[in-house]
Amino acid sequence: MLKTFDLVLIGVMTATAAVTYTIKHRAELKLEEVHRLEAEIKLEKDTIDLLKADWALQSQPNRLERLVRAYNDELKLQPTESTALVHAKELPMLKSEVPVPDVTEAKASAKRATEAGAKSATVASAKSAPDTAKGAQATAKAQPIPMPAPRGEAEDADQIETGSVEE
Repeated sequence: MLKTFDLVLIGVMTATAAVTYTIKHRAELKLEEVHRLEAEIKLEKDTIDLLKADWALQSQPNRLERLVRAYNDELKLQPTESTALVHAKELPMLKSEVPVPDVTEAKASAKRATEAGAKSATVASAKSAPDTAKGAQATAKAQPIPMPAPRGEAEDADQIETGSVEE
């Protein structure tokens, strides 16, 4: 009985040692990965700092003025008028925000327009049918055109944030 109990304890101790070694090995691998990620983060931060410094040098007003004078004949640059500037709120909505038109209605309208165009067309039927279908698709379900919001005096206080080199 004592020998069986000793063998069971030896097996449990061996299994425990194996599990402990496996956990230790995994922890060391994770620690190496953490060090590698910290090194990558430091490299990215250094790269960002370098790019900010480069941007500060590239966007110096006296340098830009020299370049404008040097390439003025080729570029024909003009000063931006104050009326050409808009607020971000006045820009039309993003393409991803535009509502999706109903495809089934557009197809049915295009088919009706094509049939009507084919009946009324005589000589130029082959040429006008696709044009009529395109026009019908465009007018089938008129989506509202996004219009910029009018500038209000309260909105003038809002400033468009631009990137700054100094932080």
